Amino acid sequence: MTNNLDALADKAEGADAAAEPAGGFAQFDTDAIGLMQKLQRFLHSYPTFVPLIVLVVSLIGFGLFAGSKFFTPYNMSLIVQQVSIIGILAVAQSLVILTAGIDLSVAAIMVLSSVVAGNLAVKLGWPPIPSLLISFLVGTGIGLMNGFLVTRVKLPPFIATLGTWNVFYALNLYLSGAQSIRGSEIDQTAPILKFFGENLSVFGTKISYGSLLFVAVFLVLWYALTRTAWGRHIYAVGDDKEAAELAGIRTDGVLISVYAVAGFICALAGWSAIGRVGAVSPTSFFEGNLQSITAVVIGGISLFGGRGSILGPLVGALIVGVFQSGLRIAGVDVLWQLFAIGWLIIIAVAVDQWIRKVSA
Repeated sequence: MTNNLDALADKAEGADAAAEPAGGFAQFDTDAIGLMQKLQRFLHSYPTFVPLIVLVVSLIGFGLFAGSKFFTPYNMSLIVQQVSIIGILAVAQSLVILTAGIDLSVAAIMVLSSVVAGNLAVKLGWPPIPSLLISFLVGTGIGLMNGFLVTRVKLPPFIATLGTWNVFYALNLYLSGAQSIRGSEIDQTAPILKFFGENLSVFGTKISYGSLLFVAVFLVLWYALTRTAWGRHIYAVGDDKEAAELAGIRTDGVLISVYAVAGFICALAGWSAIGRVGAVSPTSFFEGNLQSITAVVIGGISLFGGRGSILGPLVGALIVGVFQSGLRIAGVDVLWQLFAIGWLIIIAVAVDQWIRKVSA
């Protein structure tokens, strides 16, 4: 009986030895992962890669479809100028969306800030620089108000900013009397308000200061989100707020700071918008809220928070600009331009949902 037990034990040891890999550790068959799963995992790690591919394909496609007019330096510069305001708003929107929120009031904050600066500098005759500083304080204060409603009053971001969007839009009309401040008035009293509408010549083409501001804002926020503790906290709050609190992060403070910075960026966009439009208009960029969300979604930032690069909306805004410019040069009706942008949004969200299902 003892001999039989010893024999069985020897067989079991031999089987274990045969099953154990040479290094003494378990090995997994990674070859079983399919090509689509590998792509899914890659895009989960590098979500900005999707909009980059779309941008390159769009440039090549419209270059062939729209003809030689598309790749002229003038048209490339015009595309950047056209998306610069929405792109800056997309930065503010991205900060909020990274925390798993949304801000429907960004365009209203921008316009209200520009109306405040215009009224103080042009209508009341205040010095332009103090007028701009006050407009920045207004934008930041409004952002703080949004953050207070979300963190202290505990309103969902969608409801809080939907309400404040209506409030700020009404204030725009009240303070301006629903009348624009013409460019000629600005030129006479406060020409610095139109600074970002001026151009400089680079390699034979004109680039507006507003376009440079557009790129600079993205680079500054990219650094803040990738190289500072504040940026890491934003991603942590968006990924899992409760886990962030357990890790010692003051989540309410992070959220309030995000909305305040977003408000300041909107005020900066308001100054740039005066130069772009050439006037202070209380009704300009009425669809800026939806357009900023479009740039964010196409740029690969997840609407569920906690994932995506701030450089994605930069690419997303350029994609929208490329589509609009290419279709316009090709003679496509505006209706079908909106049709194409709508499908871009649907596809971008579908890809994001697919990427989020990646295996752990």
